[in-house]
Amino acid sequence: MNVIANIAEQADRIAALRRDIHAHPELCFEEVRTSDLVASKLTEWGIPLQRGLGTTGVVGIVKGTGGNSPKAIGLRADMDALPMTEHNQFAHKSQHPGKMHACGHDGHTAMLLAAAHHLAQHREFDGTVYLIFQPAEEGGGGAREMIKDGLFRQFPMDAVFGMHNWPGIALGQFAVCEGPAMASSNEFKITITGKGAHAALPHLGIDPVPVACQMVQAFQTIVTRNKKPTEAGLISVTMIHTGEATNVVPDHCVIEGTVRTFTLELLDMIERRMGEVAHHTAAAFGANVEFEFVRNYPPTVNHRAEAQFVRGVMANLVGPANALAFEPTMGAEDFSYFLLEKPGAYFVIGNGEGNHREHGHGLGPCTLHNPNYDFNDQAIPLGASLWVRLAEAWFQRP
Repeated sequence: MNVIANIAEQADRIAALRRDIHAHPELCFEEVRTSDLVASKLTEWGIPLQRGLGTTGVVGIVKGTGGNSPKAIGLRADMDALPMTEHNQFAHKSQHPGKMHACGHDGHTAMLLAAAHHLAQHREFDGTVYLIFQPAEEGGGGAREMIKDGLFRQFPMDAVFGMHNWPGIALGQFAVCEGPAMASSNEFKITITGKGAHAALPHLGIDPVPVACQMVQAFQTIVTRNKKPTEAGLISVTMIHTGEATNVVPDHCVIEGTVRTFTLELLDMIERRMGEVAHHTAAAFGANVEFEFVRNYPPTVNHRAEAQFVRGVMANLVGPANALAFEPTMGAEDFSYFLLEKPGAYFVIGNGEGNHREHGHGLGPCTLHNPNYDFNDQAIPLGASLWVRLAEAWFQRP
């Protein structure tokens, strides 16, 4: 691995920052302490910045000294934590019950800070690097809000890139793919209203439970019979709420769940067919229905040229054998909003299997959104080196 020496020398110091962020997690749009820390370090290193985009976002500006090129690139790290309780007991565990950095955004912030420190000291490139420290990735759509607040108007850039850690991929490896990398995230809520009755006299009521059962079964035929078998998409019913007593036919039933797709065209079809199934099934049983469908994040779709460019930078840094093809996942990412506006790519860095965790970690796996998770500090110098080499290579392009 060709880790940049200057970055390796700062590894312990940046890891300490990462652990400080981990111990003080903040939820979406509440990243005040984290953004204060980021802004303080950028200022200390002589990097101009702007705060407030997307409420708590920070954008650092590093201009090269190699000329007056208008070329510019955006590097993004997310800062927010998750609303969950940490099970780890090591020294840098969360100090705020019900809040935890269980997705590694503390590590993402640390990697970009390490890259920022190096870029501020070594500006032998011709162009501008925008360091995007983004709030509210975990459900708040912070990327969308930064765009609304003028991110790309105030900081015009040719392309934007995002990096996420990935448990299960070995330390020292990266992965990227062309095209869809992550799915759209969408929620549905269906309220079926029937007519309550005594459970011994069901003919006097309209039971919403069998209506719900019919709907759930029928939804799966949308996936197996309405979409092309070669297209990826899923409907997961994750909650059904109804009833209060064993001897009462309830008067309503609520079904909730999620829909994931890699294309908006497939999403349009699934939403339309679910609505048709819900309304016609309810009508067949004499019940009423309310169908709600909320689109959260669009699919994260990498641009081909930029994904190929990233793979080349990875191969130069860690060798072609360690620049892997990323298998698209049905998870979702609000970096998708950036890629709707600008060319770019979203890629991952290996976080290992969890053996890096110190004594006192929870007994469960070191996977994302798990109470036993912890970011691998050994990945910080490598991730930061990738950011630096990516920016330098971008400005060397014709």
